[in-house]
Amino acid sequence: MARRLTTFSKFLITMLIIVGLFFLIRFILSDTGLGENLRKQSDEALADSDDPDRNPNTRDVSGDDSDVLTVQLVTWGGYAPGLYFNEGADPSNRSRFYKDYGLRVRFVLNDNLENALNAWIADEYDVLVQTADAFPLYTAPTDIMAYEPRVIMQVDWSRGGDVIIAKRGINSINDLKGKRVAVAEPSPSQTLLITALQAAGLEYKDVQVVASPDPVVAATTFKGPDVDAAVVWSPFHLEALRDIPGSKVLITTKEQSHIIGDIMFAKDSYIQQNREKIHAFYEGWMRAVAELNNPANQGKAARILGEFLGFPEEDAAGAMADVRWASHGDNMDFFGLNPSYRGMKGVDLYEKMSNTFFQLGQAENVAPPWRSVTYTGAISAADSKLTGPEYAAEEGPDFSRPTEAERTAPALASKPITINFATGQHALTENAKTIIDLQLADIAKSFANMRVRVEGNTDNVGARAMNVELSQKRAQSVADYLIRTYGMDPNRFIIVGNGPDDPVPGCETNATEDCRARNRRTEFQLITPAPVQ
Repeated sequence: MARRLTTFSKFLITMLIIVGLFFLIRFILSDTGLGENLRKQSDEALADSDDPDRNPNTRDVSGDDSDVLTVQLVTWGGYAPGLYFNEGADPSNRSRFYKDYGLRVRFVLNDNLENALNAWIADEYDVLVQTADAFPLYTAPTDIMAYEPRVIMQVDWSRGGDVIIAKRGINSINDLKGKRVAVAEPSPSQTLLITALQAAGLEYKDVQVVASPDPVVAATTFKGPDVDAAVVWSPFHLEALRDIPGSKVLITTKEQSHIIGDIMFAKDSYIQQNREKIHAFYEGWMRAVAELNNPANQGKAARILGEFLGFPEEDAAGAMADVRWASHGDNMDFFGLNPSYRGMKGVDLYEKMSNTFFQLGQAENVAPPWRSVTYTGAISAADSKLTGPEYAAEEGPDFSRPTEAERTAPALASKPITINFATGQHALTENAKTIIDLQLADIAKSFANMRVRVEGNTDNVGARAMNVELSQKRAQSVADYLIRTYGMDPNRFIIVGNGPDDPVPGCETNATEDCRARNRRTEFQLITPAPVQ
């Protein structure tokens, strides 16, 4: 007679069947063509569920538009981190702003800054973009200041995105004197030109400005006969250079590396009512910057940026390469929250150009102080969270020891200044230090990727050998002050003592006291570092 299975036997058999099925399914999925097809179908289905074109429910998450942080952007590679972290321009369930912070963000492309400002005033945009140097144009007018704009973060430094191009015969910034230059004014392009001229001891009035509505038009104007140089955006300069034989790039923001710094700002009333949103937005953006320092993540960022700008992916990647995304550490430096940082800060750019725009008649007032138009709460709140090397500030360039060839290499810009020393002495007076602070330090900070050659010169009074030695010691004193006071790399400096051997043209004989005084000068020159062999 057949025996009936016990309950335990039934359980054991069932478990053996389940285990057998598990290993069979695992084998099919892992080691057969059928399994591979099933995995592909599953991945496509998941992708479809996240694709807003196939599943509209993923485009907008729950809530009405009043809960969305709306951010205006322009056509620029510096905004890739935010788009990357948001998984695109629109609020969605995939956005990490939403997943990690419950924050719904929408990015809107608007290159018309006047229209964007009007939309911001009308509360259609919550956050606008600009550069620190041009921000005084928003804070000086009393009608705009009524809305209390506040800078909330630094986005990037331009590193090649802004370019000065010149035609044949113009080989240095000094050569621009008296030339016709196409430039958008007022704009960051104007800042680039003004500060470049200052590095050559020139003023804005020393060139003939041909005003353009924007840098793209300036590039087109460069192709015609009406200008000798232009301040343009990359990559629009490339076509202009191809069309004009003998033309060249004079300087870019790769060399003048700390002059165009993009920022974001919002109304103070919005910040006070939405602090958690602003804090989350800043923290998420900084996390994105940290991730994009890994090149493995940049392909995805370029694809998303390209979709937003209507660029091919490779063009978007090129735009990303023209910026330094500001990390959390960079923001600490930029806003003066790091007391040991002695480089270029937001306040330096803002206040310098505030005075410049006012003097040029392009702003009706001097803008209010930087501290009154900034909000650093988001940066401070994130400081204890954003730790580790991926959030650190950018380190300065590592200069090798200067070569002998760099002692006589052509200067991109040369600025002669008079620094008075006691007779036969090379120690700096307090007045001399003030001159260096006002006339040289700012240039050295903004052209942070360039070598500085300091040349000492004397008149012909006294023995030549003594004058050569004294001029070298005086040039070294200037460099030592910049090294000690502003933390600059000693290898960055090239020290030359010419003695009486390089007089000012027209003063070769030192016949008059005026000529002798002009020959007792220190020249501050910017030199492109020689390539590493």
